[in-house]
Amino acid sequence: MLILGKGLGVGILAAALKKELLSDVGYAQLINTTTQLNKVGSELAVMPTVHALTDVTGFGLLGHLLEMCRGAGLTAEVEFAKVPVLSEALPLAQQGIGPGAIERNMASYGHEVDFAAGVETWQQRVLADAQTSGGLLVSVAPEAVEDVLKKFADAGFVNAVVIGAMR
Repeated sequence: MLILGKGLGVGILAAALKKELLSDVGYAQLINTTTQLNKVGSELAVMPTVHALTDVTGFGLLGHLLEMCRGAGLTAEVEFAKVPVLSEALPLAQQGIGPGAIERNMASYGHEVDFAAGVETWQQRVLADAQTSGGLLVSVAPEAVEDVLKKFADAGFVNAVVIGAMR
């Protein structure tokens, strides 16, 4: 199972900030997310039921997940509706606002990603959004999902959630 520890959208919020389009609430989300350190990773890394662990940064969720898939010789399935997205980033993403890294990421690995019918362009862009201090992406045995989610919750990660599975 795949668990993501933080909401996506940091790159989108930062791009809006540069264009002077970011609300005060959006700025607070940007600061709160980027300053929440992934210290819980050291606890997760020693769990025998955690198969892989990485932080989502410049390559976006898709790029880092693709690296996990390559390393494991597996594929992954992500359900966009379960992916946490920072609330202030959502309308900005729908307007096409985001960093140039999104296009560079999609040009780099987009040909290796199969999107389900109905996944809109803005949703694809969110999944490729470059993150600064992004959340941890964890591949974990199904029987340990609750333990991992509890460790995230105990460390203050309120958006940690199962987003999909490795196949």
